[in-house]
Amino acid sequence: MDFSNVTNGILQYIDTWEQKLIDLPVDTISNKRNTQNRTIKQILGHLIDSASNNHQRMVRLQYIDKLEFPDYQQDNDLWIAIQDYQNADWNTTIQMWKYYNLHIIQVIKSVDQTKLNSSWQSFEDFTVTLRQMIEGYLGHIELHFNEIQDLIDK
Repeated sequence: MDFSNVTNGILQYIDTWEQKLIDLPVDTISNKRNTQNRTIKQILGHLIDSASNNHQRMVRLQYIDKLEFPDYQQDNDLWIAIQDYQNADWNTTIQMWKYYNLHIIQVIKSVDQTKLNSSWQSFEDFTVTLRQMIEGYLGHIELHFNEIQDLIDK
C-alpha cells in the first residue's frame, strides 16, 4: 500500500508551517485559546505527544499483532500540563514537532506491508489497525493546524 499522500502531506505541513510558527508573536502563541482552552503553544505540544504515541504504536504493531498499549486520549490535557508546553521554549517546541514528524515519515515509508492489519484498542474500545492509524495521522495534523489558523485569525 502506498502512503505517499500521507508522507507528502506531513512534509507539506512542515514546509508550510515551520517558518509561520517561528514568526508568530509571543502574545498570539501564548494567550489566544481554542475551545479546549489550549494555546497555540499547547496545541503544538499536543501534536508532539500525538507523534510520540503514534510512533510507538506504528513501530510496535510491526512486531506485535494485537497491541496492549495505553491510550492517552483521555489524558491529553494532563500530558500538556505535565510537560509544561505553555512555558517551554517556542523554537525548541517547533523543532521537536518538525523532526519528530520527519521521523514519522521515515517510519511510514518503511512500514512492513504485511503488518498493516495489526491492531490496538483505543480508549473508546475501538479496534484501530496500523493501516487506519497511518491513514488517519494526517487528518489529525490538519485538524489542529486549522485550530491554530483560527487562533491566528482571531
